[in-house]
Amino acid sequence: MIVVAGEALIDLVPDRAGAGGGLPALLPRCGGGPYNTAVALGRLGSPTAFCSRVSTDAFGDALLAGLRADGVDTTLVQRGPEPTTLAVADIGSDGSAGYGFYAEGTADRLFALPGALPESVTAVSVGTCSLVLEPGASAYEALLRREAARGLLTALDPNIRPGLIADADGYRTRFRSWLPSVSLLKLSVEDAVWLAGGAGNPSLGAALAASREWLAEGPVAVVLTHGADGLTVLTRTGGSVTVPGERVAVADTIGAGDTVNAALLHRLGAHGALSPAAAAALDDAAWQDTLRFAARAAAITCSRPGAQPPYASELA
Repeated sequence: MIVVAGEALIDLVPDRAGAGGGLPALLPRCGGGPYNTAVALGRLGSPTAFCSRVSTDAFGDALLAGLRADGVDTTLVQRGPEPTTLAVADIGSDGSAGYGFYAEGTADRLFALPGALPESVTAVSVGTCSLVLEPGASAYEALLRREAARGLLTALDPNIRPGLIADADGYRTRFRSWLPSVSLLKLSVEDAVWLAGGAGNPSLGAALAASREWLAEGPVAVVLTHGADGLTVLTRTGGSVTVPGERVAVADTIGAGDTVNAALLHRLGAHGALSPAAAAALDDAAWQDTLRFAARAAAITCSRPGAQPPYASELA
């Protein structure tokens, strides 16, 4: 079983079709990077559990219903009376999404370190806002370190939201401290350049250079996403594989990176590589297959509005 730990929130997505000449209506959609990753894993057929703290309000109930509908185990979810975090999406003309967050005093910020995970757990995935907003961030960090120490495969997607990070240099230092506890690091070119302290237009070259440095600090592999241009993996053994993106008419990019997270973990499972040692032993052919699968899955998500990752039948 794969445990995905992190925030569940409500995306408020503009209804561009009904905008007219005024402000568009905001449509509530279940979201949050870890939440989307868990849903995508469930749809792909990987046994998955979600670990978070979710409000007891109506939004929280809807979030849990969405997980259960796609077969995700919710027994590790904590509940609280505080409101659900809201993320207001701003969709660009190219389909890219930016976000403004309303997260003060919300339920997911009060996540507490859970007890021992079930023996069936083989991998833990963390990331996004959950590793920024305290006090929950320290609890998620403790979970990452604890499960890595007992030999589980751990996946990290920082999914940087600069507006939420008050101390950029402090966060970069904290990120580096996580790397010895990370098996698989997945991030966008933009995230990599930001984490490396770069300014200006992010470049793939700068992201690759930073990724090679991070490989020396713990991960067995770093996967870089570069939008429509595809994905690249760098491995600790010196391997490098790049696959192109799948061309589709883009509705928006909401949930695309989260779909990549899920697709990577699902396909690693298909290759029998949901352990640090097995992932480190994957050859270039297996990585190419894994990246192509992730690219296809992300393209389907981009082809429809909101975070709607594909089901296994759509990738058969």
